[in-house]
Amino acid sequence: MPDQRDTVLIEQAKIQRMRLGAALVYGHIGERRTVNDHMKRLMGSIVVAAVACAACVGVSFVSQLLTERAQESSSIQTPTGAVNP
Repeated sequence: MPDQRDTVLIEQAKIQRMRLGAALVYGHIGERRTVNDHMKRLMGSIVVAAVACAACVGVSFVSQLLTERAQESSSIQTPTGAVNP
C-alpha cells in the first residue's frame, strides 16, 4: 500500500511539473489556441483571398470591356470619306 501511494505522488508531481513547464513555454491554458481556432482562421483567410481575387478579375474584365467599346465607338464616328493628305 505505501508503495502505491508513493507512485501516485510521484506521478502527480511529474504531471504538475509538465503543466508548469507548458505554462511557462506556451502561456496559460486559457490563452492557448486550439487547432480549431487555427483552421477557422485559415479557412477565413482563404475565403477573403478568393473574394479579393474575384474582385480584381471582375474589375479588370469590366475595364477591358469598356476600353474596347470606347475604341469601337471612336472608330465608327470617324468619317469614312475623309481624304488623307
